[in-house]
This record gives sequence, structure tokens and C-alpha cells, in this order.
Amino acid sequence: MTGIIKAVIYCRVSTAGQEAEGHGLESQEARCRQYAAARGYEVVAVFPDTKSGGGDFMKRPGMVALLSYLDAHPGERFVVIFDDLKRFARDRDFHFRLRAAMQERDAVRECLNFKFEDTPEGEFIETIMAAQGQLERQQNARQVAQKMKARMQAGYWIHNPPVGYRYETIRGHGKVLVPNPPLSELVREALEGFAMGRFQTQVEAKRFFEAHPAFPRNRKGEITQQRVTDILTQPLYTGHICSERYGIHWLRGHHEPLISVDTFERIQERRAGGAKAPTRKNLGEDFALRGFVCCDDCGQPYTACWSTGNTKKYPYYLCDTKGCPSYRKSVRRERIEGEFEAILKALQPARRLMTCVTAMVRAAWSAREAQAKRAAVASKRDLTVLDKQIDGLLVRIVDATNPAVIDAYETKIADLQKQRALISEKTEKTTTAKGSVEDFIELALSFLANPWNLWKTGDMTLRRTVLKLAFAERPTYCRKEGYQTPKTTLPFKVLAGFSTDESGLVRSRRLELPRVLPHSDLNAARLPIPPRPHVVGCGE
Repeated sequence: MTGIIKAVIYCRVSTAGQEAEGHGLESQEARCRQYAAARGYEVVAVFPDTKSGGGDFMKRPGMVALLSYLDAHPGERFVVIFDDLKRFARDRDFHFRLRAAMQERDAVRECLNFKFEDTPEGEFIETIMAAQGQLERQQNARQVAQKMKARMQAGYWIHNPPVGYRYETIRGHGKVLVPNPPLSELVREALEGFAMGRFQTQVEAKRFFEAHPAFPRNRKGEITQQRVTDILTQPLYTGHICSERYGIHWLRGHHEPLISVDTFERIQERRAGGAKAPTRKNLGEDFALRGFVCCDDCGQPYTACWSTGNTKKYPYYLCDTKGCPSYRKSVRRERIEGEFEAILKALQPARRLMTCVTAMVRAAWSAREAQAKRAAVASKRDLTVLDKQIDGLLVRIVDATNPAVIDAYETKIADLQKQRALISEKTEKTTTAKGSVEDFIELALSFLANPWNLWKTGDMTLRRTVLKLAFAERPTYCRKEGYQTPKTTLPFKVLAGFSTDESGLVRSRRLELPRVLPHSDLNAARLPIPPRPHVVGCGE
């Protein structure tokens, strides 16, 4: 070489952390510039990389740019400087492919801590160093994978947090997922709403997210359907960790759940149940009874619409079933909803009966508590059985050699672990439930006392709740006669029976036998007659 020798510098870090901790691009470039100045080289370009490329130099933007720069100057010869041999390549095959690419471009490689020699001995040493770099890279990758798997098996999520969570460093635990409000509340509402049928399809859930500006969008400012699917199918929201990559199924994590496992299962059942036509988003808040009240002529649910007049729009309900005598015949909204509100007001029981109902609910609650304790004991036995089955399958996997058999065992283990998660969750809820009876039954009693109070709030979610809890079947409406007698749920039916029989709970003290018994059975049939209960005193 004659005259001034031109040099280019190549520097690389694998992670942003290396760059920030002093092993970064600036320190590498400074050392290479000192090396070039000591030898009288003129540095004409610097090509940095912030990713490893997994051993493939063609996946590094900086290296691709360096080779392109050399191609753009075919008549010149450059010295390529890098501070360590590992920056060149950490894969043996790619190392020699990159060396050949440099030789084709008549470039000279120089390293601060290694001297290249164009001799058999020099190539042998370079081969050993390249193989050592590959070994270190593979060992590091294995160690990272083992640490990540161990972290997951310990109950900690290691990947990017899903929507509704964020990482927080907690002493003794490291980075742990914690709810990230208000996104966590949005995700919880969407998941529970989908499980309960508030959102009939994923499209409706997507609309719910789109209505909140705080929900994250992609670069185009959109919420994709895939994002909604990922949320609806993410077991992480139940407080459990699942990973096909690491063979982890329904492991209880250290993060707080947003929904229960039972809610998650109902979501999956609804998703697998088939697609349904989404409700029209412009009618949901305007017609509370749309899709609930049925036509008396054909039994199909009423639809609704806005009719445009000369000066304004008018709301109507109508039957849209072809062949029905009431097809496309409309009913004013104020009429059909007004009569329905009158039915709700009529469901309110007498005040003195609510005292009796409260006492009955407390007694029933005590009985359910005792039943729950027995169920908890049975659940613990079931958990023991499941643990034994899982352990037995794990032993079989170790001894199995057929891949199909191993896959079948792993699928069975995943199902058993999901069952275990469901039983554990129910058992935990039973054993950790706290609070007085009033804390648990206050809302139920207030609803029974006056369902109209919830309806008049105007909140669509509460109104849908009233419809589901108060009526056993969808009421039918006749355009001429109004509502037919609706079938209410059991609590209101019982309360209505009490209201029509104010004299007492038992009409007759005489016990009527269902059949004529032979003389030998008469003594056995003479059952003691219970004393007449004093009902009037319940309201005193």
C-alpha cells in the first residue's frame, strides 16, 4: 500500500444494555480510532451494529452497510478495524464466509487483540478462535434459556406484559407483573362481559376497546382483531402461566389475576360455540328491550328502529319476521317500555315480607356455608388424586419412546393441570371468603326488594342484569292487548305467592295422603303435624 491508508471501523453490541454499561459502541469506536491513529490510517467511515444477528452477518444492518460501502468503492483498498475477534462473527461457518466476503472486496482485516496471518498456522489459530466464539455463544444461549425456563417454572412471567399488566420490581421477587389501571379495568370488563354474553362476538369486544382512547393501538392507530383474540385467549389473566415452549401448563403465578379460571373457560366455550351476528352499535343504548321482548304472534324477538318524520325521528319496536301477522307493524317505544316498567314496579313485594326473606336468606346462607366447607374437603381430596395422576403420567413420559405417545401424555397432563387450577381456585375462594352475611347478600336483597331501582338508573349493563335475574323466559307482547303474563324467576314467584296468601304459609293443617294405604300402613302414615307457623310476626 502507498500513500495514506483508508480505514473503516466496525463496532457491535448485542443489547442496548451493553451500550449503556460502557461496553458500547462509543468505547469500541474510540479504541479503534486510537489504533488507526497509531498506524497512520485515515478513518473514513464507521459502521455500528446493535444486534448480533444470531451468527449470520447478513442479518446485521451495519455489516451489510459496510460491505455495500466496499462495493461502492471497487478501486480502493480499505482496512476493516474491529476491537475484538468476537465482534467479527460468533459462528464458525459465518466467520469464514465473512472472511471470504472481505477477501473478494480486497479488504484487509485488523483486530486490536488478534493478529491475522495468511499462513496455515494462522488459519488454524483463527479457526480455533472462531470455534471458541461459537461455543461461547451457544453456551450463553443455553444458559439464558435455562434461566428463563427456571424463572417461568418459579411462577414469573418473562415475556412482554400483555395489555392490562406492567412490570414492577418487587424486593425478593424481581420484576413481577402487576395490574396497570385503567387498562386492567378495561380488560377485566371486556373479559367478564364476553363471558356473561354482554358482548356476543369479538367484534363487539373490539368496539368496546375502540371506545376508550387509552387502549393501545398499532402504528396505524387501529386495534386489530388479532389483538382482541390474544386478550380473550390469554390464560395469564387468570393468574396462571402457560407456555408450550417451556412445557408449562396452568402453573399458579405470582401476579394478581384479573379474572377467574371459570370465567376464562366460559369465554373459550363461547368462542368455540360459533359466530353470532354482532348487534348494531347504534341501537344498544336506545332500545333496552330490543332482542328480549318477543312478538306474541310468532314468538320471535322484537327488533327496533328510528323512523324519520317531517321534523324529527321517532323510536319504534317492530317484528321483522316474514310471514308473521305483525310483520313490520311497529309499536311506539314509550308504550312497550312504559308497560314493561309497570311490570317491574309490580314485582316489588310487601315490605313486611322482606323481613321474612332476609331471615330465610340468612338461614340458607348458613346452610350453604356448611355445604361449602364439605365441598372444600372433597376438593382437597380431588387435588390429591389429580396430583397422583399427573405424577404417574410424568413417570410414563420418561419411560416412553414413541413421539405420538409422549404427545398424548403431554396433552393429558395439560388437561389435568387445567382441572387442578379450576379446583384450586374454587377451593381458595371457599376458604378465603371473609365478611358478614350482609356484605354478600345486600345487593341481592336490594334487588329483590325493588328491581325497578336498578332499571331506572339507565345503565345498560344493569338493565340487562335485571332482565336476566327477574324473568325466567322472555315476555311476549301483543300489539292490541299488551304484555301477556310474564314468567318470573323463582324468587319473585315465591314472593308473589306469599303476597296472595297473607293468612299464613300453610293453607291446611290436614295432611292428605297421595293414595289409600292398607290397614297395616296406617300407623306408619300417621305423621306428626307440624305446628302452625306464626307469619304475621315476621314483619313486627
